[in-house]
Formats: sequence, structure tokens, C-alpha cells
Amino acid sequence: MANLIKTKRGLDIQLSGKAQEQIVSENSLISEVIALIPDHYRGIIPKLMVKEGDKVKAGSPIFHDKTFLEMNFVSPVSGNILAVTRGDRRKVLSITIQREAITSYQKFDVKPVSSLSGEQIKAQLLTSGLWSFIKQRPYDVIANPTHTPKAIYISTFDTAPLAPDYEFILKGQTADFQAGIDAIQKLTFRKVQLGIKAGTASTDFRATKNVEITEYDGKHPIGNVGIQIHHTNPINKGDVVWTINVQDVLFIGRFFNKGIVDLTKTIALTGPEVTNPRYFKTLVGSNIEPFVKSNINSTKTLRFISGNVLSGLQISANGFLDPFSSQITVIAEGSETHELFGWAMPRFNKFSTTRMYFNGITNNKLIQKLFGKINYEYDARLLGGVRAIVMSGEYDKVLPMDILPEFLIKAMIAGNIDKMEALGAYEIAPEDVALCEFVCTSKLPLQLIVRKALDNMKKEME
Repeated sequence: MANLIKTKRGLDIQLSGKAQEQIVSENSLISEVIALIPDHYRGIIPKLMVKEGDKVKAGSPIFHDKTFLEMNFVSPVSGNILAVTRGDRRKVLSITIQREAITSYQKFDVKPVSSLSGEQIKAQLLTSGLWSFIKQRPYDVIANPTHTPKAIYISTFDTAPLAPDYEFILKGQTADFQAGIDAIQKLTFRKVQLGIKAGTASTDFRATKNVEITEYDGKHPIGNVGIQIHHTNPINKGDVVWTINVQDVLFIGRFFNKGIVDLTKTIALTGPEVTNPRYFKTLVGSNIEPFVKSNINSTKTLRFISGNVLSGLQISANGFLDPFSSQITVIAEGSETHELFGWAMPRFNKFSTTRMYFNGITNNKLIQKLFGKINYEYDARLLGGVRAIVMSGEYDKVLPMDILPEFLIKAMIAGNIDKMEALGAYEIAPEDVALCEFVCTSKLPLQLIVRKALDNMKKEME
């Protein structure tokens, strides 16, 4: 029987626009232009390997890391390099590729995973560009291939608002998932740690071999892999833990089963401003315009997010899906909304963690059983100004980790690395404090604070 971890702290945000379990896979919906954006890959320094006009195949290297020359970042499609966009000091901002109608794949000489050593698998993942989907804690960056992790964690469920259902996505792809697990398992000394949501059937995930299953029960962010690591195998100074997303495991499995880099993934188009929320088959780095066109509320100013509303990246209506997201969310910007004494008016359609409105009643389990759950109205407004940090314990209520988040944030703002180490910075990633940012009375950009602090910490410690 699997171990069970329960947490009481956290917060589930009820938002309308969850994707129906229906996959749209028409080729016409895949954008004609694909983009690789180096800034999406934390912890690397890109060195270009192509120039404008070059012809590439799916799996051809586009750039590599200056520190680890063997770490390639590859094209998801075949076609021509359309443009290389640079910024200040000739920093590479993006590489765009004009997609061909029929994809040509670069062939790799792969052998059965059972016949390969961990070092051979690592070498092939680096060459094929699939290493870029393996992240490490501490620092939440692309994994350092010279390290050996004490564990590798995969969360099979996401508790963020309107998150996709990975068990639905996995249907028909269990062979690739198992092949990916078998390959990943050889990179560590122990079984891969697979997190499953308690109370769900999860038949495909539970049948996975070479894994150690732990069940988790609680509110968001219990689906975050960082929370799962904290409760089962905390990270201390000198420890390294690797993490990888379910869909990225499929990329690795396809590679060893087919000998090609197939970066096809399923994304959920979600949000209250989407007229028909569904799942779509697409590619890493795809433009989101084909999905959202004619499928959104055109009467409002909208915000488009690659990822979920708490920790996703804001992009434009013709922006590009980042490589780690399995979701696009569309919400109202809120710029047209003007409320007189809005915070003081009694209402049923506004959510408050302080129970200022009636959500204290409507969130009651008996009321929800009788009348169903209420999806509240949300938009992108901050609803307040940045001010001095308030030591009220509000972060502790939504962060199920045995740390002192308010003191850790203060140490990060001050740049005090010794205190950051002592207060648990090695276990934290920006997504773990997304709920803290949501409830923050001081309106502090906590995810940005954590990201900058981790980057500075990595620079000083390595």
C-alpha cells in the first residue's frame, strides 16, 4: 500500500472555465511559426548554433549551453530559421522557426533502455535536447549533469486553478511513459518518486513500474513537486533532487521508443473568458493564436497566461507557449472595471481569504452540497498597492511546509544568504509561494523576489 501524506494548509481557488475532456488535434491549429526563448530555461547561458535562413529538422540543435557544451536545445519542428532576435549586449531573446507542412525528424541511434547505463542515457538526453526538461532543486534551474540526485520526483497531478488532468492526457501513451520512467530511473540510485492524488483511481499511474508511489491529500499547492519533496525527502545543504513533468517523461519515452525527438504535447485552454475550454494537441514553443482565435470573449481586455493564473507567464494574444506549461489561461484584465467602495460592498461573487464577503458561507461544505460550488469572478487587477511587509502569519496558512515563509522572504529581500540557508531556501521555488503572493496583504511580488534570490544564491554558492 502506498504511503499517504495529508496536509491541512493550502487554498483551492474556484475559477470557471475548466477544460472539457475533449482533445482537438487538427494540424491546422498548430502555428506556422514556432519559437525557442532561451530565458525560459533557467540556469543556462545560450550559444547559438544556427543563423537566419538555415534549414533544420525536428531534433536539430538550435543552441547549446556555454557551460556544458554537450547540452543541446533543439527544434520542435522542421523548417527554416525565420529570425534570431537579440536585445541589449546582443543577448539572444528568441529564435523563430517557420514550420514545414510535413515534419522531418532527425534520427538518433538509440538502443533499448535496459541495455544502457545511466551515463549513456544521460549523454543521449543531453545530445537530443531532452535534458532541458529535467529541473533540479535547489535553485529550480535546469539540472546540472555532473551531479547525481538523491531522488527524482514526478507529480502526476496538478492542484493549481483549472489545471489539466494528466491521467486524461496519459491515455494511450502508457508505453512511452513507462519507457521514460525506465530511462530516468537509471539516473539515480533509488526508485523514481511518483506522487499520486489520494482518492483517485489513477489506474495507469498506479500500474507504473520502477517507481515508489506516495499519495497526497490536501488543498493546493499539494500538487507542487516541491511540497511533495518537503514532506518525504527534505533538501539540505549539499543535496540535489531532480524533478520532471509527466508530459516531459513522455518526450523521453518517445525518444527511446522511436529514436526521434517528438515534442508533441497536450495543453488545456482554460479560463472564464474562454468560450469553449478544451484540450489541444500542439508543440512546445507553439504560438497560442490558433487556439484562442474565435474562442474568447472579445468584448473585454484580456490577459493571456502561459500556465495557470497563480504562477504562469503573461504573454500576448500571439505569444508563444513556454516549454514547461501544459495550460493556457485567459482572464479579464479588469481595466474596464470601476467600483465605488468596491472592497466594502457586500457581494456573493467576490472571493476573500479573510471572509470579508459571503464566501465564508458559500464555501461551507453543506451549502456546496446543496447548491454546488460557486466559481467566483476574478480578473488581473492587483486591488491594492505595494507596502511594507505585514508579519501576520497569512503565508503560513497557505504554505504546507515546515518553514517560516515571512522570515525567509525578508532574508531574500535583504540578500542574507546565511539566513536564507537556515530558513529553507534550498527547498523553495517561485511556484511554491504563488499562493502566498495571492493572499499577501502587502501585495509583494513574492515569486519575483524568490526567483532573484535563488539566482543570486546560485551565483554565490557555485
